[in-house]
Order: sequence, then structure tokens, then C-alpha cells
Amino acid sequence: MAASLRLESGHVRVDVVVLGAGIVGASAAAHLARRGVRTALVDRRAPGKETSFGNAGLIEPSGVVPMAFPRDLATLAKAALGLLPQSNYHLSALPALLPFLWRYRQQSTHANRLRSGVALFPLLSRAVEAHRELLTAAGAAHLLHPTGFYRLFRAPESFERYLSFELAVEAGYGSPYEILSPAEVAARDPAIRPVFHKAVWWKDAVAVRSPGEAVTAIAGLVPRHGGLLLTGDARSLRRDGTGFRVDTGAGPLEADTVVVALGPWSTDVTEQFKLKLPFAVKRGYHMHFEPGSDAKFDTPFVDMEGGYFLAPMPRGIRLTTGVEFALRDAPPTPVQIERTRPMANELVALGPPLDPEPWMGRRPCLPDSLPVIGRLTGAEGVVLAFGHQHLGLTLGPITGQLVADIVTGTAPVVDPAPYRPERFA
Repeated sequence: MAASLRLESGHVRVDVVVLGAGIVGASAAAHLARRGVRTALVDRRAPGKETSFGNAGLIEPSGVVPMAFPRDLATLAKAALGLLPQSNYHLSALPALLPFLWRYRQQSTHANRLRSGVALFPLLSRAVEAHRELLTAAGAAHLLHPTGFYRLFRAPESFERYLSFELAVEAGYGSPYEILSPAEVAARDPAIRPVFHKAVWWKDAVAVRSPGEAVTAIAGLVPRHGGLLLTGDARSLRRDGTGFRVDTGAGPLEADTVVVALGPWSTDVTEQFKLKLPFAVKRGYHMHFEPGSDAKFDTPFVDMEGGYFLAPMPRGIRLTTGVEFALRDAPPTPVQIERTRPMANELVALGPPLDPEPWMGRRPCLPDSLPVIGRLTGAEGVVLAFGHQHLGLTLGPITGQLVADIVTGTAPVVDPAPYRPERFA
């Protein structure tokens, strides 16, 4: 593809404009720029300041079994009554969310989750190396910590259920793990109190100590390789002859190809291309806490009964919550922080909160728990890359590599067919 970054009649002209400077968009733009494609990365905020900023900071190669929507009536009843710490919902949002929730529930059978796992594995198996490649190039490989992570189980019943399906599937793909007793966890991480039944230590997971910093570093590769980082409104995207135009702080930007990598805001742009997706967001929250006495630990972990995650970060211990079903732009309701903080404090001594208020993020989701990656049929020059649900950080760099392959016509690093945008038609 010919380089074409130039000024024409007051307009900046590039080959590709990537909309969205989260981990997916930044990675796609970085890969394109490194291949000599004249690229602009456009977002309304600085790179890594939205969804990618506040996640649990975990690259999880073992995550081949998607999170399921509850199928048993007892769990559904508890969720409806607000008795589950890992979930919350806005009653007023349910009419709008019901089509998605219905399809999500249909996709949550063991058989469908297995099918999604088969599709996810080619991306997951390359995820760590894809991160390492970009962060090394960006001079930020120090952000990667190969600690693995724990799944902690308080109740023997939940542990046995996990062994019978999720662990059997995940281990079947070759992810190394070890089942640990509380004493064995304490030997590795003394700050984690032995108030649980068992732990599963997934050894190949890699902690990213500052996800927002990682995205910023990756985005920095774009100007280093001749591209542009621009502030702009993705909603201004419009057809302009055979290409596209988008308004930016530097003036109108013209491009032959557009990559839509806007995470939860992607459908605001794809509507103009008549693409209908069963799309929703799963909102989540985080709060940082000062470590209490002897509360420093290296290995992040998820409390399987509480559905929250604790991870050491430069700012403090980050507590990230489970799922909130609500409209994307509804006011925050961080009740899950209050529900899970006492549970977390049983496992690790948490000091006072370090944030004035909880941070809220929005996970872009589709019912089959697979992202949309690929060219949009019937919309020349449009490539989509969003919908990574709980695996956005994990899959961002490898998705970026796949997007660059698609745009440049290179043999794809993985077969993109399972992620095709039209699969819900």
C-alpha cells in the first residue's frame, strides 16, 4: 500500500484511519504504522483513557471458556433480587437489553461455550507474545509480570463444578496450572489469607501492572513510525468519494480505509453502514485501596464466589467488579464495590480507598463472546475490530496484528472467519 500522508487543500490524507485509541485500536494502528502504512489514530481522549484504562491488568491465555449467563432458576432468582455480589442490573434497562440477554443465554450452553472456545484459542494462544512484541518495541516490556493468577474457591461445591467443566476444557488446550491448598498459596503470597477451600494457579497468565500506561506506550509507536495521533470525534465519520473523512483537532482527515475499534462506542459509527448487531455492554467498576499491613502480594486473583478481582497496581490494590447490565451511558451505580469490599478484606488486608470515587468502564459484548474482526461486506474500506468482552486487554495486540494483516492483504496470523461481522445476519 502506497504511503500517502500529505496535505491536500488543507486536509491531511492517510491510508488508514483507526478510530479508537484503546488497546485494540492502538495495537492496530501500531502494527499498520510499523509496516509502513500511513496511519492516523483518532480518539476523543488520549490513548488508553477509557475502557482499557481500568481493567484487571491480566493477559489470560487460558480464557477459552466464556463467561456464561445463568441458566438455573435459583441463580437467576438471586441475581434478580440483588443477592449476587458479582452482578447488578438496572431494571429500567431490561427492555432494551432483553434481545441481547436472550441470545446471550442461548449461547451459554456448554456446547456453545465450547464452540466459542475453539474460535478464541487461536487468538489466546498468541496473546502473550503479541503483547511482548509491541511493548518491547515501545520500550515498555517492564510492565509485563509473568506471575500467573489464582482462581480462589471458598466453597468445595463451586470448586468441584469448576473442575468438572471449565478446568477440564482450559487444561485440554494445554494451559499449565496447579491446584493449591491455602497453605501452598500462603507460601507463595503470604498476604493472601487462608480463608478459602482451594486455588487454581494458572501459570501462563501475565500481569500488566499499569494497563493504561501499556496502551499509551503502544500508541506511541504510531508517531514513531510516521503516523499521527489525533484528537477527534469518531461520530463525524462520513463517506467522501471513494474514501472517508473525519473531523479532528488538526482539521479534516481523509483516509482510504477506516478501522472501527471504538469498543462500547463502536455501534455509534457502524449504524451508518446498516450493520445490525446484538450488541450490549457489561459495565464494571474499580477502586484502588491502600495495602494494609503485610498486604503486599504479587499474584493477582479472582474470588470465584464474589466475582471480583484483586490486582497489585502502582497506585495500590485494584479491586475490579463483575458485571452490571445497564445502558451504556446511564449514571454509575457502583454498588458492587460496596458488596465485594468486605469479601476482599477477608482475603487481603485492605487499607482506605485511594480514589475519590469508583471508576466505571464498559465492556463491549456480543452474545457468543467472540469479537467482530474483519472487513464489512457491502461497505468498501470498512474494517471492524471490537466486541472483545472480558478479554479486551488479552486480545488487543493480537487483534491489532490480525487487523493489519486484513488491511494490507497479508496472510492472516489466524483465520478471521469465526469473527466475521455478518455472522449474526
